[in-house]
Amino acid sequence: MTTAQSVLDRLAVLEGRVRQVLAARQAADPRADDAFRGLYLSDEMIETLLEEPRGPLTGGEPTGPPATADPSRLGRLAAGAQLSELDTELLLIAVAPDVDSRFEQFFGYLNDDVTRRRATVGLALRLCGLPENSAIGRTRLTGDAPLMRTGLVAVEDTDRPLLSRQLRVPDRVAAYLLGDDRPDATLTSVCWPDDLADLPALPGATELARALRAGTSLTYLRELAGGSGLALAAAALALAGRPPLPINLEVLESGESDGSTLRGLLVEALLTGAGIIAGPLGTDGGRALRVTVELMVRAAVPLIVFGPSRWDPRWSDRAPLRADAAPVGPALRDELWHGGLDGSLAVGVEPTDVTAQFILSPVQIRRAAAAARTLAVADGDSGVQAAHLRQGARDQNAAGLERLARRIEPAVGWADLVLPDQVAGQLGELSARARHRERVLTDWRMRPGGGRGRGVTALFAGDSGTGKTMSAEVIAGDLGLDLYTVNLATVVDKYVGETEKNLERIFTEAAGVNGVLLFDEADAIFGKRSEVRDAHDRYANMESAYLLQRIETFDGLAILATNLRANLDEAFTRRLDIVVDFPVPDEPLRRALWDACLGRTLPRSSDVDLDFLAASFELAGGHIRSAAVTAAYLAAEADRSVSMADLAGAVAREYRKLGRLVLEREFGKYVGVLSGRSQSAF
Repeated sequence: MTTAQSVLDRLAVLEGRVRQVLAARQAADPRADDAFRGLYLSDEMIETLLEEPRGPLTGGEPTGPPATADPSRLGRLAAGAQLSELDTELLLIAVAPDVDSRFEQFFGYLNDDVTRRRATVGLALRLCGLPENSAIGRTRLTGDAPLMRTGLVAVEDTDRPLLSRQLRVPDRVAAYLLGDDRPDATLTSVCWPDDLADLPALPGATELARALRAGTSLTYLRELAGGSGLALAAAALALAGRPPLPINLEVLESGESDGSTLRGLLVEALLTGAGIIAGPLGTDGGRALRVTVELMVRAAVPLIVFGPSRWDPRWSDRAPLRADAAPVGPALRDELWHGGLDGSLAVGVEPTDVTAQFILSPVQIRRAAAAARTLAVADGDSGVQAAHLRQGARDQNAAGLERLARRIEPAVGWADLVLPDQVAGQLGELSARARHRERVLTDWRMRPGGGRGRGVTALFAGDSGTGKTMSAEVIAGDLGLDLYTVNLATVVDKYVGETEKNLERIFTEAAGVNGVLLFDEADAIFGKRSEVRDAHDRYANMESAYLLQRIETFDGLAILATNLRANLDEAFTRRLDIVVDFPVPDEPLRRALWDACLGRTLPRSSDVDLDFLAASFELAGGHIRSAAVTAAYLAAEADRSVSMADLAGAVAREYRKLGRLVLEREFGKYVGVLSGRSQSAF
């Protein structure tokens, strides 16, 4: 038997009943041969209707229990939607004109109107052997009956009397009954595009699948950092023998108005036996959630909702099964990476090691692997390299943090840093902490309890220009991450409580981003708590107390940079993983800095004396770079190589910026150049 044969066989039976009604109607029709039959009511027809005997005004009974034993598509649909045999007959009558065009003519004749070619409520009841006044028959096509609630049948022309309203079946239902398994194209805008097939056994999937098989209708999955409710729900549904139907709740919330999309999703789930996965759920639940829960649960369609927040009982009157979508371990990450890369890795590249510093969910790993393959093809490489993997992982970052902080793509590396060995070693340790925190904190459980986050927090303290910001960029580049610098102008607010709200938005967005979060001039917001003398002191202390708690629960990588370490609250020290003090460079470091800042491509005159510059001018690295850039502009204007006169003039300008005196003993034999053209540029 083909997939459509059962429906056609049932329609053949229905056709026989229709022919009997037609024959009886023609025998009783005094003007059956009238060419305008169906376009008007003649006097003879009115008299016939008046003389037609009517049965007693009693309702009929349902024609049988729910149709659960039929293995055909119609039978499976009836069982899934909890339809009785009478419901199934009504559905069959409604879909008949969409399957066989002859029923349009049959129904047009029986409706006494050639323009009304679908079965009406009254005609459907008569074809089921029920009188038009059957209370039970009417309830199957009104109110909250299964056919109406699930959207399998729509009753049109609601301004007409009930019995003359036409029945319509969605095109997707008719196509499914005839063997078409293609999903409704109108639902693609609200469905997640991810390929959720062939997911490995994620943590918690087996337990959730057991609950689904036992009949659990509503589940809520709270997403932890690195966990995916979407992937866990899909894996559990696969184990329970159901295909997933994932919908984007944010898109549904923004576009849903008349409920048609939700009914379309419900119909699709009933046709395919799917379970619906809805998310991500915002902190306020959203108006679409309650409607979605009620519609799906009452239709016995499994609904799995996911989001980052804890379930709020106010979101729905129904209590869900609650579970956590936890991050996957190294073995599963490795399986996901290799499955997504499909053998396209370059020799010697291990994706788990290369991306150990990234917190990625199973869905993000699949996307990152696909992006890495595309990058490798674009670069013409024979296999996916480590750089492709890191770039693919970075591409999974949400854009929300960029509205609150400035994103910097690292362009410097360890070779560009000129720092004492001890400071460089501490920076290397910070990078190692970020790279191995998953193993140490999760696998080895070195931070249990207390609600502590899995983040890494460091303090960079030192005078202006000593390399704090550049070091943060180098660490981000070493880890393959982007650097996000927080603009304090967007954070600090004069109104009470607003600064904390702005910071919370930053921390929340940063938790979902694989990047390095840099708070420059951190003492402005991480200052010491003081004795309370007035309301201002109390609220200032509340701000610091909030930050103390929030920095401890942060799951990302945060760096606080300050010129005034003494102004930071001492309670922050315990919550910091590493404190790095950046000293003012000594003479050997200053020489290395001058050499590095002038670079290898800038043409230098033979009179450039790096030893003199390092010994005479006590400048930090940032000021040395600024002076080197100024000297380069002077040389470019004169169309020549950078000379010692340019460098001396640039240092003099830097001194004036710093409010320092230009002393002859510091400039020595080069003091004369300050009276020439080089100085006039200042």
